[in-house]
Amino acid sequence: MTEHSCSSSTPLFSNLRRQPKQQRGKERVEKILDAAAAVFDEVGYEAATTHLIAAKAGTAIGSLYQFFPDKAAIFKAMELRHTERVKSLYAQAIASEIVELPLRQMIHALVTAIAEMLSQPISRVVFVQFYLAREIFQTIDDSMTQEAINFMANILQQRNPALPDEQCNLLAEVCVHGSNAVILAALRSRDWDHRQRLTQQIEDLMVSYLEPYIGNNQLSHVMKVMICPHCQSQQLSKNGHRRGKQCYRCKDCGKQFVESVSTPITR
Repeated sequence: MTEHSCSSSTPLFSNLRRQPKQQRGKERVEKILDAAAAVFDEVGYEAATTHLIAAKAGTAIGSLYQFFPDKAAIFKAMELRHTERVKSLYAQAIASEIVELPLRQMIHALVTAIAEMLSQPISRVVFVQFYLAREIFQTIDDSMTQEAINFMANILQQRNPALPDEQCNLLAEVCVHGSNAVILAALRSRDWDHRQRLTQQIEDLMVSYLEPYIGNNQLSHVMKVMICPHCQSQQLSKNGHRRGKQCYRCKDCGKQFVESVSTPITR
């Protein structure tokens, strides 16, 4: 999700003092949020003021007050923007069928997506402040961390259905808390090269930790190649869900079917 890809119907805009109706107004809000992220990063939340944020954004203080009554409201909007990005990351990861990649490629894709998200000033500041000043948050709490654990546990379960739920959740919890600790250290470092080296180590840590449980050997036993029951083609595309079951569309014959009536071939 990019800085300017959200419509006025998103939670961010609906929570503003005045909703921007034109693109120019939306861009002004985004500019204020970017400026606030820079100010919070430079002087900290306590020392930040709406006047500093307006000056950084190059806008009049009156224009800022049209949308935000105070810096707390600005930070809340930053929380909502970060939450939108996290949910978008989860959705894109699921849609990309990341679970079917070899282990290192899967972890690399996840780490890269997270690093790209946190390279954006708003998400970076929100992530760091969550561990340094939890009291300033209004919409984000530990439930967001639990969502990350649930997301990771779901991936682990898909790669190795033989893993008990309790073990999946424990593995996911270690992955999330461990990677968050390293990410926090990286984001707080002012040395860009050191930050990059720390981030790269997350991939090695997670691959080494997860290899015995969801490595490529385990994946090969549970991955299935679906074939069309009508023409026996393997050239399929996913086509949504019906009553909780995956639907497919055959690229050769054009017919649709659900997973239960297809013929799986175990690799």
